[in-house]
Amino acid sequence: MLFNSIEFAIFLPLIFVLYWFIFPKNRKAQNLLLVGASYMFYGWWDWRFLGLILFSSILDFFAGKFIESSKRPKLRKAALSISLIGNLGLLATFKYYDFFILSLQDSLSVLGVAINLRTLNLILPVGISFYTFQTMSYSIDVYRRKMNATKSLVDFMAFVSFFPQLVAGPIERASSLLPQFGRERVFYYSNFSKGAALILWGLFKKIVIADNAAIYVNQIFDNYELYQGITLFIGAFLFAFQIYCDFSGYSDIAIGTALLFGFELMRNFDYPYFSSSISAFWRRWHISLSSWFRDYLYIPLGGSRGSGFKRQRNISLVFIVSGIWHGANWTFFIWGMLHAIYYQLSSIRIDNRLKRHFMRLPQKGKEMFGILKTFFVVTIAWIFFRAPTISEALDYVRLLFFKGWFFDLHVPTPKAQFAYTIVLLIGFIIFEWCSRNKEFPLELSMYSWKVRWSIYYIVFLLIITFGFYGENEFIYFAF
Repeated sequence: MLFNSIEFAIFLPLIFVLYWFIFPKNRKAQNLLLVGASYMFYGWWDWRFLGLILFSSILDFFAGKFIESSKRPKLRKAALSISLIGNLGLLATFKYYDFFILSLQDSLSVLGVAINLRTLNLILPVGISFYTFQTMSYSIDVYRRKMNATKSLVDFMAFVSFFPQLVAGPIERASSLLPQFGRERVFYYSNFSKGAALILWGLFKKIVIADNAAIYVNQIFDNYELYQGITLFIGAFLFAFQIYCDFSGYSDIAIGTALLFGFELMRNFDYPYFSSSISAFWRRWHISLSSWFRDYLYIPLGGSRGSGFKRQRNISLVFIVSGIWHGANWTFFIWGMLHAIYYQLSSIRIDNRLKRHFMRLPQKGKEMFGILKTFFVVTIAWIFFRAPTISEALDYVRLLFFKGWFFDLHVPTPKAQFAYTIVLLIGFIIFEWCSRNKEFPLELSMYSWKVRWSIYYIVFLLIITFGFYGENEFIYFAF
């Protein structure tokens, strides 16, 4: 079920009414309702994959209980290993098996060895990369004794399958979200109003900015050899905002929907395109995944301890794994590698003469230069994320820089829609810039009700007037 669908527009109010008006003071009944609603929400796409969520839930629930109760370190480690192998095995089978088989065949064919290995041709279950990471964090935290194992299977199933963030995050930590299912929930109007505002803003980002930009991104990337460099840069620029508004829009709707039911989810985006360095970008982009890799991969590898080489190695591994996490394609590997290189280069000391010249700039000038520089390199990396193959990505970049950069702008059709898409995007950037010190742009509690509702009404009108109602899937559903 899509957040931007008619089905969800009916589903959400129905569950909300049942949750608060039929079971207002019965926590167990509310949790059972959330489990049923979440399984319905996910099964709307393909009910056959509900078994995978149920398997992960039961596996990690009992693994957590055994890890906590066992006194023998070897048995605790064995239980954790079963949990990790079970979850990563699911992920590897459905997401990576065919990719590695085909890559192995291609590598051997280069050496003159012809083999024909069987592929599985499995459908990738929506959200599997998200809920497997979420359940693994529970087993690991129980093993590290950072939290106690839950005694309620229903609470744990609700935690794993919680429908607002089930399909595309945020990837919640068990230590943060799971205890919320064990507490009584109270309806607060402040949560409702904030949640509704987040949903409104998320829908605006998705169906007004991202879906309109997608029309031209698809045209330009699918026919990139026909366009001049300036048009190709516009295509990359539009994709940078398409993926940002698509993904952060989902996160806004997820966080807002959770608030409607009395749950707090972690912030997943913090105006990442206003970052003045690549390290700041990764502190602000997909925060739940970045922090997951920091706590469960980077630090166990040694983090920043040890020699400079080990630190750089650990950082590179995190970025490479992050790239592969996004998809079974070498383009994602290159995308991760590029960000690893960006990160490494950002830590190199600048020549003193250049540094002195740069320091003469006023503070605002240095900040703006850093923001534009970071956005530019991130946008170039997005080309590899969007292109279907490495060769096409490289060709796109080559034409972008060396094919008629300053003339012959060819605007894709329909041209009128392209014009208002650009105008809306510029307005969006300005609005986010002016709101960058707020939790989110429609956080308007400091204004009078007249101002708040005027802004809400304008955003609603923009959605009605310029929204794309093709019920496009969110990009991160593919991961």
